[in-house]
Amino acid sequence: MAGKKYYVVWNGRKAGIFRTWAECEKQTKGYKGAAFKSFPSLEEAEKAFNQGGNVGQTASKSSSSKKASPSFETIDENSVSVDAACSGNPGLMEYRGVHTKTGEVLFHYGPVFGTNNIGEFLGIVHALSLLQKQGKNTTIYSDSMTALSWVRNKKANTTLVRDKRTEEVWKLIERAEKWLKENTYTNKILKWDTNKYGEIKADFGRK
Repeated sequence: MAGKKYYVVWNGRKAGIFRTWAECEKQTKGYKGAAFKSFPSLEEAEKAFNQGGNVGQTASKSSSSKKASPSFETIDENSVSVDAACSGNPGLMEYRGVHTKTGEVLFHYGPVFGTNNIGEFLGIVHALSLLQKQGKNTTIYSDSMTALSWVRNKKANTTLVRDKRTEEVWKLIERAEKWLKENTYTNKILKWDTNKYGEIKADFGRK
């Protein structure tokens, strides 16, 4: 079908890939900080969604106004930075959280079979849970728009097949989703601007 488009929503009521503008608009219209964009092919849409996209890229049917990219001017060094690494996608994945200023590793999990986005998501929730236990309102940084949207929606919108190999990570996902639904927090969870500040401090350095 000529002119067919696929709409990627990184940040909205529900993150994912939608085949019609109406579905995309339903997730983004009136949603503060919505991040979405149209693509001419499903392959391009899937690639963009998995990579987390560009926060500054938003789209509308009329291509009228564009929302500003959420960003921060100065780094809160007394914060937690989280990141994940994956050998293959899916593949053996691990994630960790570090103190942004010192690089001290605060927690580390893995390897376990999963995807990079899942690791990023679990890393944020792990940090939230840890900080809650410590009674701290510390800021958390992540360089994954996908993970940020999953946390906001309290749902990991992953297509990872659940089988014997992925059962462990699926149990972690369910535990993280349950934690998000049963707990509240006031910690800021911010997008790390890699273009501006370089790799996030929790990066595994395997690129």
